[in-house]
Amino acid sequence: MLSETSAPIVKATLPAVGENIQTIAQRFYEHLFEAHPELFDGVFNRGNQADGHQQQALAGSIAAYASMLLDRPGEVPEALLSRISHKHAALAVEPKQYKIVHEHLFWAIADVLGDAVTPEVAAAWDEVYWLMANTLMNLERGLYADFGGKPENIWRTWRVTEKRPETEEVVSIVVERTDERDVYPSLPGQYVTLQMPTKDGLHQPRQYSLTRADDGQHRTFAVKRVDDAGRPEGEVSTLIHDSLTVGDEIILSAPFGDVVLAEGNGPVVFASAGIGVTPYAGMLSHLAAQGSQREVLFLHAGTSPESFALRGQVTEDLESLPNARLHVWYEKPDSALADNEHEGFMDLSVLELPEDATYYLCGPLPFMQAVRSQLISRGTPARKIQYEVFGPDLWQADTE
Repeated sequence: MLSETSAPIVKATLPAVGENIQTIAQRFYEHLFEAHPELFDGVFNRGNQADGHQQQALAGSIAAYASMLLDRPGEVPEALLSRISHKHAALAVEPKQYKIVHEHLFWAIADVLGDAVTPEVAAAWDEVYWLMANTLMNLERGLYADFGGKPENIWRTWRVTEKRPETEEVVSIVVERTDERDVYPSLPGQYVTLQMPTKDGLHQPRQYSLTRADDGQHRTFAVKRVDDAGRPEGEVSTLIHDSLTVGDEIILSAPFGDVVLAEGNGPVVFASAGIGVTPYAGMLSHLAAQGSQREVLFLHAGTSPESFALRGQVTEDLESLPNARLHVWYEKPDSALADNEHEGFMDLSVLELPEDATYYLCGPLPFMQAVRSQLISRGTPARKIQYEVFGPDLWQADTE
């Protein structure tokens, strides 16, 4: 909880901070990387910096956290902090880096707000920062516990054994274990971080969902080629598609991610669009490997049948389950539609949804917002809807 001294100050200044938080975040990152360019080697994603997503995510998380401290004192925003802590752990973020962030973030606040940042205001927001930072460090400490408490121990070396085209834009990478150290199993739905050496010698981190059930010896993930290969957004996917070959060794993190398949026997509904199919292909693969009896409804939206990455795997896994159905939507179907195929955008009104199901959403943000709105309008409790976002989370869904 915020102290009685800080709470009224944060409340009074939150509008000004919120109004300028995007500029503060932008100035923060500029100042940070000027002082610590080494953070681009393995920690920060240049693509997320170039498109502004990292700045937006930082701004949104700080504003959301401060608002919750004021509106719901005594509560912990578990969904927000869990998401961030898993992202951090998958990058081996260390406690000392929170001090670096603090220094440059508060420089940016003072730089943007000027004389409005009195010593009292600075102290109040300092309290907000360290409440959030200390909670995150504790969560990350728990995630690192399996690795001897050392962030650097999350990395392992794997060898590429297969590179399989899925669509014109998507390729699956299969790797086998080469590291003699323990390999920690993944939970269905988790992702790994790939540390890819780029042309300028820096290692750029990218996170990819695991698309196959974990057998302890192999891992599989899918990579979509990102346009604008000459820009940071596409530099790693381009290298993977054009340069990575069978026999190459790559460095992957242990699996992380807070959106995992719920245990139990209840119904599950997966709703994905585009490359958002990947985490739920992994969950489905796990259910198929278990011979699950759960009711499964798999929903996918794409441009055309040819754009449906992992369709063969998904279809095969669904056919192996006794209580599973598939429905797809295509914006541009190129042939007659089957009974379970639909034209246009995903429309849940044409379906009978299972009762008391847990829903998993992944895809572009407008897609997830639209599907979630449809579910809420049909009476689905928000707590039963989970979502996965690739890259910085720009959407903090109401999970109450």
